[in-house]
Amino acid sequence: MKRRDFLLSTMPAAIFPSFLNGYTVRALGPSPILNKLINFTTDTDHVLVIIQLSGGNDGLNMIIPKDQYAAYYNSRSNIAIPEDKILSIAGNSATGLHPSMTGIQQLFNNGKAIAVQSVGYPQPNFSHFRATDIWMSGSGSDTVLNSGWAGRYLNVEYPNFPDGYPNPSMPDPLAIQIGSISSLTFQGPAINMAMSITNPTSFYNLINGIQDPAPATHAGKELTYIRTIARQTEAFAASIKDAANASSQQLAYPDNNELADQLKIVARLVKGGLKTRIYMVGMGGFDTHSVQTAADTTTGSHANLLKQLSDAIKAFQDDLAFLQIEDRVIGLTFSEFGRRIKSNSSLGTDHGAAAPMLLFGSKVQAGVLGQNPAIPSGANVNDNIPHQYDYRSVYASVLQDWFCSNPTDLQTVLMSNFQTLPIIKAGSCPNSIDDLNNAGNNLISNYPNPFSDQTSITFKTKGGHTLVQVMDCLGRVVSTPVDQDYSQGTYTIPFDGKGLPSGVYYLRLQNGSTQQVKPSLKVR
Repeated sequence: MKRRDFLLSTMPAAIFPSFLNGYTVRALGPSPILNKLINFTTDTDHVLVIIQLSGGNDGLNMIIPKDQYAAYYNSRSNIAIPEDKILSIAGNSATGLHPSMTGIQQLFNNGKAIAVQSVGYPQPNFSHFRATDIWMSGSGSDTVLNSGWAGRYLNVEYPNFPDGYPNPSMPDPLAIQIGSISSLTFQGPAINMAMSITNPTSFYNLINGIQDPAPATHAGKELTYIRTIARQTEAFAASIKDAANASSQQLAYPDNNELADQLKIVARLVKGGLKTRIYMVGMGGFDTHSVQTAADTTTGSHANLLKQLSDAIKAFQDDLAFLQIEDRVIGLTFSEFGRRIKSNSSLGTDHGAAAPMLLFGSKVQAGVLGQNPAIPSGANVNDNIPHQYDYRSVYASVLQDWFCSNPTDLQTVLMSNFQTLPIIKAGSCPNSIDDLNNAGNNLISNYPNPFSDQTSITFKTKGGHTLVQVMDCLGRVVSTPVDQDYSQGTYTIPFDGKGLPSGVYYLRLQNGSTQQVKPSLKVR
């Protein structure tokens, strides 16, 4: 068989990404949950932008617990942000921001940003590769999935993709990833449903009809041939070019900011009428084991990363408002894990567990969701922040309250009941969640505390599914004494801690949108 015939008969179109200004773009194929979004009406023409912070972002130096400043400072005095340099958040005296995040501060103060505290999962994994797979697949640490949460969502909406697409009702890719090849996030049960744009140069070359130059070698000729086949087989390239050409007037974005370059493309495509519902962008460099800060702890590598993140998101949000599309778009950030409470001797932090997530947009519930993480007065090198919110609850909230997915589809996509959180404004979907109940600070406790072997756990529930977990100082779930439906009321259950080593443990309650974490001490 000739090489040309072999390539034509064996290479599926999905292998060949479109090149949008240096970023490969592979189309996130239609799937049934997105079908509802894509037949768009005013209420359902919503867009999600996912920002990946690769390396493991130090959440404690990004969202700073001002109400526990002494414990925070004592645990990381060599990298701690000076108390008088912490940026304030309107309406929240207990929590502040890294001083380089002035753009994000403005979004908080304008009601367009929310921080979800201590997001993670049971039995956290500290490997970059495995932890990234967990976040992208929407799995637990004890389960390996070969599909991604967004890919499964799309497969539910469009189970026959790629057969019959594009079509008159869905002429565009359902999701686009900018900055890398298609990730596990967009892997469906049978096919990767994403379109990737490897860098901004490729995007502008595509819309200007310019092909990236190939080297004048035998391999270069092969590459040119493959690109030609890619242009012939990439069904969504024309719609992307049309959308890009339909809108070119934008506000200025910061220079020398890779994330800003990616977000600028997203805003242009959304304004241009592309029906794509999910975009994924990212930036790296967050693996800050050493020299996280300079002598002035408000500066250094982490400060530079947070400034780029903050400036890019602020420019993007301003541009969305300028383009009159900001009510259609929300964004979220995630990193594969956080960092340890205690810093190391190399002016850095080591792989940790839970960390805050940021969400932004005119339709998010602004503020800080959850309590600041409890920091032990004498934190050691192994101490981690226990998760207060499961990351899949954030996914479930976006799917239900932004993309208007139904509970049956949520169960299919996330494979378990992850209760939703009040992170999207009511009215975005017909059954959006209301504000978090002002349930007070005493939803879960134990007595005696400290305890030796036996203690009693008391918890309050509004009724419905109620979960109580016991976690160790590494953030691992060591026991799940409650995981069932209850009637509204206050309940007390015995807990046998015999066999557990002495130390600090955390009691976690989840009841609908209400979640709370309390420390408990086991002694000999």
